[in-house]
Amino acid sequence: MKTPTTTVDERFSAAGAVPVSWTDTLAVLDSAELFWISTVRANGQPNVTPLVGVWVDDALHFTTGDDEQKALNIRSNPHVALTTGCNGWEGGVDVVVEGDAVLATDQAALERMCAVWAAKWDGSTWEFTARDGHMFHPGGFEVLAFTVVPTKVFAFAKGSFCHTVHRFATT
Repeated sequence: MKTPTTTVDERFSAAGAVPVSWTDTLAVLDSAELFWISTVRANGQPNVTPLVGVWVDDALHFTTGDDEQKALNIRSNPHVALTTGCNGWEGGVDVVVEGDAVLATDQAALERMCAVWAAKWDGSTWEFTARDGHMFHPGGFEVLAFTVVPTKVFAFAKGSFCHTVHRFATT
């Protein structure tokens, strides 16, 4: 597993704030049932929509239909942000993952994603299958699976108010 460089942005943190550890940030990413993805339309306008995702192999993964707005947006601009957390003010951690959404076609990686989705959702709701480098929805229709390897992950601790930045070395 890649270990990021972790810093506190003191401009947006309480005095003496302690950074959210990478381990605690991963716990939020692993347990989140819902993420909000931000993409950019071809005309430059933002598009934000909810989706389910899983953290596998040091990356965040999600699916979408080929003709959905987020898929259309990613084709022309792969830069995305995925956000999760809680909507309370006095506690919890909100996390934002920034990176490029890349179409996942590796059969072994797709199978690992399917296994994590099934385990996370008790195999009842998101029972995807993978075959021949493609992913299929429980209803039997094909979906696009995207992988976002983070370049930067923000963790916003509330109550203690700490703006943590986890940065990954680019190669």
